[in-house]
Amino acid sequence: MSEPDDSLRQATAAQLRAMVEWAFSPAGRDIPQAARRKAALVLGDNIAAIVAAQDEPEVARVQAQLAAGGSGAGVSVFRAGLPRTDRISAALANGIAGSWCELDEGYRLAPCHAGLYVIPALLAEAETLGLTAGELIDAMALSYELTARMARTWIFPQMTLHPHPQTAAIGGAMAVAVCRRFDAATAFNALTSASTLITVGGYSHAVQGALVRNVWSAVGTANGMRAADWSALGIGGMPDGPYSVFTELLGQRPSPQALTQGLGDEWAVCNGYHKIHACCQSTHSAVEATLEALQALPPGTSHADIADIHLQTHRPSMSNKSPSTSLAGKFSYDHVLATTLVNGHAGADAFGAQWLHDPAVARLREQVRLSLFEPALPRPHDRPARLTLRLHDGRQIQTECLSARGGPDRPFEPEVLHKKIETLVSVAFPHLARKLLALCDLPPALLAQPWSQLLAEDRAAAGPA
Repeated sequence: MSEPDDSLRQATAAQLRAMVEWAFSPAGRDIPQAARRKAALVLGDNIAAIVAAQDEPEVARVQAQLAAGGSGAGVSVFRAGLPRTDRISAALANGIAGSWCELDEGYRLAPCHAGLYVIPALLAEAETLGLTAGELIDAMALSYELTARMARTWIFPQMTLHPHPQTAAIGGAMAVAVCRRFDAATAFNALTSASTLITVGGYSHAVQGALVRNVWSAVGTANGMRAADWSALGIGGMPDGPYSVFTELLGQRPSPQALTQGLGDEWAVCNGYHKIHACCQSTHSAVEATLEALQALPPGTSHADIADIHLQTHRPSMSNKSPSTSLAGKFSYDHVLATTLVNGHAGADAFGAQWLHDPAVARLREQVRLSLFEPALPRPHDRPARLTLRLHDGRQIQTECLSARGGPDRPFEPEVLHKKIETLVSVAFPHLARKLLALCDLPPALLAQPWSQLLAEDRAAAGPA
């Protein structure tokens, strides 16, 4: 718990209010085309992550439970058949799925998956309010901005707290506030209220594979949606509530300037990263180093010839040689390296439950040694990896990746992400997949269509619910 600092408290509250007043004025709606295009891409990418999880047993069961227990039938759950339920249940169902496969987009300048926190609420509001696709994209860019700036103001460097429960309620509240075009005072109440409705989850849950981690973001989003609902009724928090929670109670000193610096000039959504590897983004540089090492194996050799694996990484504590769930595997350097070496990729298929017990993967996990690697590199080179493989005959292969692909510094080619979206979404929604890709070019006619209309063809093809 931090000691009180009244001047810092007041400065933070003033910057919070200034950020909200900007966002809920005409200036906040003046979104550049580059940010709108990126918002459309993040929307499609995260819907792909949601659909990718539809066959996960736990996801299927929880979505069925939420659909059956929900009140009302107006908002879609993004799985085959597009079942409908109430807006809060749908946000929970879509948010849990979006977190499950580790394929959602994330924010590069702070531990934050702003798209994951706002999109389940945005999808619910788009159908509830009859928003157009263009209105949805604009709301995406602006609510992402507010959520990411809050995360950048309170960065917990030790990563003992997981960012999902810490920030998702703010994302849900800001998504609803933007969609419903709250005035600044009501939006500020929603923000301060949502900051007190966060939950606290330890990062160790992910490393150890506790599946409750996969519901944290969705529960936070739903809490934030309720905070926004109640703020419209006059229920809000204190102006210094976020400072009280994040600084006085959780102990992180804020950077108030992050709330307003560059507002309208820099857009957070343009500093997001995308993923094609279905594991924690902290491991992606290691995955790329591993894939390069595989290509460099001498002719006639394979993963079976590897005797020792030494990974130098920024987070050597992410080790679990006996992961019990696929989630644990996605957060274990030992497993990520082993399954990548055996499968030749780190896509969703490499992290199925069967690979947890595969003899070749289990053998390689035991060969992994981890040590700290902290080269003096500027951002965004913040998650580097250096890999050394030693073969049984003594030959060595060393590779290095200082910054994983997918971020602003090393963006994927558009066709890579388009293929990801098309492949994952078209399994359940072939018409929507095509429209999501088209939206990235911001065609006026498509932007003017109601979001629900973009779902209509796939809903009709599914037949009666």
